[in-house]
Parts: sequence; C-alpha cells; structure tokens
Amino acid sequence: MAYDERLARFRQAHLNPFNKAPEEQQERPDGAAPAPAPRPDPSPGDPEGALDLGLAEDHFSRPVGLILASDVQQLRQAIEECKRAILALPEHSERQKDAVVRLIHLRLKLQELKDPGEDEPNIRVVLEHRFYKEKSKSVKQMCDKCSTIIWGLIQTWYTCTGCYYRCHSKCLPLVSKACVRAKVSHQAEYQLSICPESGLDSQDYRCAECRAPVSLRGVPSEARQCDYTGLYYCSSCHWNDLAVVPARAIHNWDFEPRKVSRCSMRYLALMVSRPVLKLREINPLLFNYVEELVEIRKLRQDILLMKPYFITCKEAMEARLLLQLQDRQHFVENDEMYSLQDLIDIEAGRLSCSLTEIHTLFAKHIKLDCERCQAKGFVCELCKEGDVLFPFDSHTSVCTDCSAVFHRDCYYDNSTTCPRCARLSLRKQSLFQDTGTEAEP
Repeated sequence: MAYDERLARFRQAHLNPFNKAPEEQQERPDGAAPAPAPRPDPSPGDPEGALDLGLAEDHFSRPVGLILASDVQQLRQAIEECKRAILALPEHSERQKDAVVRLIHLRLKLQELKDPGEDEPNIRVVLEHRFYKEKSKSVKQMCDKCSTIIWGLIQTWYTCTGCYYRCHSKCLPLVSKACVRAKVSHQAEYQLSICPESGLDSQDYRCAECRAPVSLRGVPSEARQCDYTGLYYCSSCHWNDLAVVPARAIHNWDFEPRKVSRCSMRYLALMVSRPVLKLREINPLLFNYVEELVEIRKLRQDILLMKPYFITCKEAMEARLLLQLQDRQHFVENDEMYSLQDLIDIEAGRLSCSLTEIHTLFAKHIKLDCERCQAKGFVCELCKEGDVLFPFDSHTSVCTDCSAVFHRDCYYDNSTTCPRCARLSLRKQSLFQDTGTEAEP
C-alpha cells in the first residue's frame, strides 16, 4: 500500500505542467510541493507573447513558423517583433538570450532569401576583371564595393584573379573601376614624386575614384589622402591600408608604410616584384650612402660573369643552377634594374644573405665541382704565376677589350698594353698581309 501511494505521488509530480487543472494549484494537506501555476494566454500587445514565435521549447508543438517563412516581408516583420521582445525582457535572462539567438537565425534566413547565389556562374567578366566564384565558406572578407563584411557561409562572393578585387555577387553589376592589372600590363611604372598633392579644389571636392562628395571636416564624407597618388578619396575607396611608397624608398630610403587608397594598394601589390626601377638614373647618389646597395651590385655583376659558364656547362644545365634565382630573373639579365621588393629586402638584410649563399654555390660549382668549368679559367699572362683565375674573383681585373683575366696588382702595375690584345692585334695584321699577298698577280 505504501508503494502504491509513493507511485501515485511520483506520477502526480511529473505530469505535464501545461495540462494541470487550476484546482491542483492549492496546497495539499499531505505537505506535497505545490504545482506551478499555468501560464495565461498572451495578449496581442504583450511583448512576451511576441516571443512565443518558437522560443518556448515545449517539445510537443512545432514553433510558430517564422523561421519557415519564405516571404521577405514576413521575415522583416518577425525580426522587428523579436527586437521589441528582446528590449522588453529582463537583461541577461535566459529568455532574452534565447530571443537573441532567434533573432540571429531570422536574419540569416533573410540574408539567404536576399542573396541566394548557388545558381550564379563560376566566371564573370566585368570591366576587364575576371571574377571567379569563391568556394571558401569560413574565410571572412570585406567587399571592395560596398565596404561590408562578406559572410561566406551564406553569401556568394567573387574574387578577380588579376587584381584580387573582392565583392558580393549582388555588387558585381555596380563595379565601376577597371582591373588594375590592365594598367600594370600597359603602363608598368611608378609615381616617383613624393605625395604630389594638388588640393581638394582640383578634385571639385569629390572622391578621386567614385566622385562622391568629400571634405576635410567629414561632412558629408571624410576626405582621406593617398600618400602614393596625393589624391583624396572617400572612406569607401580609402580604408587606411598601409603600403611602402616607392618614391619615399628611392629618394629618402624610407620604408615606413603609409596610408594609401584601395586602388593604389592593389596597384603597388601587383608592381612590387616588377623590376622597373633603374636606380643609377633615378637617384645615382643612393649608392654613396647605402653600403648594402654596393654589395648587392657587386654580387649581381659576379653572377652575370658566371652565367656564360652555366649556359655552356651540361652538368649545370641538368642541375638547373640558374633556377636558384627564378624569383628574381632580372638578376641574371642585368645589374641595373631593381624591383621595390628588392629594395625592401635589402633594407631588411634578407637579400644580402640569400644572394651571398647563391653566389657561393655558383662559385663552388665552377671552381671545385666541375672540370669543364675549371678548364675555362685564366692564367695571369703578366706574372704567369698563381692559381687559375676567374673573372668573378675579388682579386682579379678583366680587360675590357678581350675579357682576359689578370691579377689586379699585376694589371694596374703594368704600364704596357694587355698581352692578349697585342697578340690578337698581330694575328689580325698577319691575316691582312697574307690576304693582300694572295690578291697580287
């Protein structure tokens, strides 16, 4: 009998609270805990009643279908009701937290309806941009057109393979700036004047790119100056990105990043590895003040002297030694042109270390590892002593006419002409004399 009574009390305590009758709210004579009071039906104006759009987890009924709504207007109305409910509920309460989660879900659903994009084409061409649809869903980017966040999980977005311009699929028809790579291909040169400012009046107090009204007072939009072009841009076209300005690096050896516009940043990023700077013409005095530049120039000259050995050496071609400089192909073509990345690496000390290692590897192949390259060495014809000489050795001098190699001390101490040049001259004279003798009757 005691067991049946306990079982009855257990069942009574675990009944569904939504089905309890009002009379069960009264206090029981046996001292059992009172059951919770039933919730009254919410009135239409009650803010908590608006929360019953699916937040109440009763596990018996399906939430009211705001999340299932397919109409944009209905979702916006549900979002507004959820906002009012959040403001009316006690702060930091569980119900308010549930309402915030519900609001997030409603907004995501609304964004899906506004930007469906799974049927978007993979490739779009707009103003010489080649846009490819991105597959990444987790990377957060900023749209270069509307300056808002790209939510890759629910939004379709594109990236230009030429200049890396990113935008939503809905912003593609609004793109008005041509691809910067086209400018790099047609006109690969830098602005070499330091911040050539001309004033807002020359721009008619408008953004240099989108022509939106700007002013230094921030009304209607803040005017931001690009340190590379000297022009003023609005906040949508100038995000305060930082980049090294070539003019400051060449004239002042200043590599502090400066604020540039989005267009200038993309242009500088595409141009940073292009060897378009001829320092001897732009600023020849720079070699007198930057010792690292003199060292790099000497290493590049030595590599150019080593290049003929590798081109005619089968082992060097099989080992692909010249590919050690595949990231800086201009180093095996001339010793005058520099890229902005070269100057940045010289200032940081990276280029000197890497180029010295490559120089040592090349010299080791020619002087120690390869017999064919060793056989192409020179013997000093002035003193006829010492080891085999090569034109890239630090203690040698090379004749500018015949490319013969001598000890530096021997070459400058000897006041006579180069022995090889004299020998070649005599040979030419003898050939002319023989030709003249054969021509006489």
